[in-house]
Amino acid sequence: MHSPEQPLPTFDEVLLCTPQTSTEQVGLFLRRCLIPCPGGDKIYTMLYADELSYDVSCKAEELFQRLQRYNSSYRLIILCNCERENSYLPSAFSHCKVHMIPQRSRAEMQQYLQHHFRVAQPSGSAAAVFKEHMCVGIVSSKRAGMGK
Repeated sequence: MHSPEQPLPTFDEVLLCTPQTSTEQVGLFLRRCLIPCPGGDKIYTMLYADELSYDVSCKAEELFQRLQRYNSSYRLIILCNCERENSYLPSAFSHCKVHMIPQRSRAEMQQYLQHHFRVAQPSGSAAAVFKEHMCVGIVSSKRAGMGK
């Protein structure tokens, strides 16, 4: 986010983890991250790694330990819920832990995201529904089941 022109992460750079995320999915992701290839300037991110099952987490750590010797310049970020930092994967990588404080203001981050999610020609697009012709939006309610 150093400049507004810097692109958002691509689909292969992000793994959104859930309790149903498989060992194969994590393995493919770690291989993309840790096996050197041309154009290796990507930053890989595992979101909610604390949600992975114990078995998947163990196998992910083993694979990481095996593959990291092939690439000393990998760029991997593992984001976890601070309330679940005692789950397996956050504990296994606790020696690498960094508490992050956003370096940009909320307004700057919103402006960056708006730059990338605004639809240029909203005619005939669902983006006409969202504020300022955004192609994404969040609909929420304080009361569940209210027709969102």
